[in-house]
Amino acid sequence: MLMVFYSCGSAIVKTKKDVAPATRLSDDQLLDSIQYRTFQYFWEGAEPTSGMACERIHTDGVYPENDKSVVTSGGSGFGVMAILVGMERSFITREAGVERLTKIAGFLEKADRFHGAWPHWMFGETGKVKPFGGKDNGGDIVETAYLVQGLICVKNYLKQDVPAEKALTEKIAKLCNEVEWSWYQNGKPALYWHWSPTYNWEMNFAIEGYNECLIAYVLGASSPTYPLSPEAYHKCWARNGGINGETTKYGYTLKLKHNGAAEYGGPLFWAHYSYVGLDPRNLKDKYASYWEENRNQVLINYEYCVENPKKFKGYSTDCWGLTASYSVKGYDAHMPSNDKGVISPTAALSSFPYSPEESMRAARYFYDKMGDKLWGSYGFYDAFSETENWFPPHYLAIDQGPIVVMIENYRSQLLWKLFMKDKDVQNGLTKLGFTFGK
Repeated sequence: MLMVFYSCGSAIVKTKKDVAPATRLSDDQLLDSIQYRTFQYFWEGAEPTSGMACERIHTDGVYPENDKSVVTSGGSGFGVMAILVGMERSFITREAGVERLTKIAGFLEKADRFHGAWPHWMFGETGKVKPFGGKDNGGDIVETAYLVQGLICVKNYLKQDVPAEKALTEKIAKLCNEVEWSWYQNGKPALYWHWSPTYNWEMNFAIEGYNECLIAYVLGASSPTYPLSPEAYHKCWARNGGINGETTKYGYTLKLKHNGAAEYGGPLFWAHYSYVGLDPRNLKDKYASYWEENRNQVLINYEYCVENPKKFKGYSTDCWGLTASYSVKGYDAHMPSNDKGVISPTAALSSFPYSPEESMRAARYFYDKMGDKLWGSYGFYDAFSETENWFPPHYLAIDQGPIVVMIENYRSQLLWKLFMKDKDVQNGLTKLGFTFGK
């Protein structure tokens, strides 16, 4: 691919020029182009004051609640990992990447925190919390977990013989160690999603599996400063073994009860968000093999779309993937048991490690067949419906980030390697009873 140079703020960045959908690309070129364009959500599209990931970007300029400056903690966790991919693949220079990551870390130091945990949403200009819901104006331990997962990868990517990188490593380690995971137990063998200085524990949401939240327990157990008790994992998340409940669909077996999702498994982000850094290959505990669980969930989702029992337009072996995303009416957690005829590109693309052939067919369909109806400034739009002829030019950080990162894990295992080499993470997994590694 042609290499071009352009200016971004004070840094000169080196990028790969992507290609319009009319051009036939090899599979590797297509993955390069998808990663490059989607990475730009977190680079060109970042909130300028903080450097953080905007919660959403609507390239048609139509925003709900005038929230263009709202940044997301979890989406920024995926975003800092995407920046590492950009550095590794020379979409940007290493120096530009370190400069941006230092800016983000500086923002996180000053932003609102609640016993060390960040809120779901913040205003990028000030770092002040923007309530996510009526009583959700405090710490969000799950979104914080996604952010810390990304920060750990950054810490382990940086070079200790480069002063600027060493200083950033120390700053990130301090931020991670200040998260009070044990506080979010509320004195019980559990982990609670939210705490608010106004409403205290009124949301009262204990995190039970199986869903997207495994990483919160892993990182809590890994903390060298405020560790979560292993008892919380087994009694709350695993419900004293109640998490197990074997079901089989299309010949694929799920060993875990997917909360509220019947026999087909939940939305596919459950196989993505905790595993952008946490390597599911060979990851096992007494409840499941997480590679088998995630792969089977993906393939059930795929087979359901191929079967297409509701006869929605476009579903096929080439066009599939149900997960939480924008929907024709608002936002919805799409899955086989809640199918609204909406395909979310992140579902298939972030599943590349589990279903490379099926995901590549989907990537080719989205790019070669849908073209400019679906492909915009920051990659594929968040969701579409051929049945409704609905292709809004809207993006969400929490969906774009896993595309860049999970494609990279499929190609080079970069983020998996960075996260899994962390000694605190290894200790936390061991404390919870996991086996992992090759």
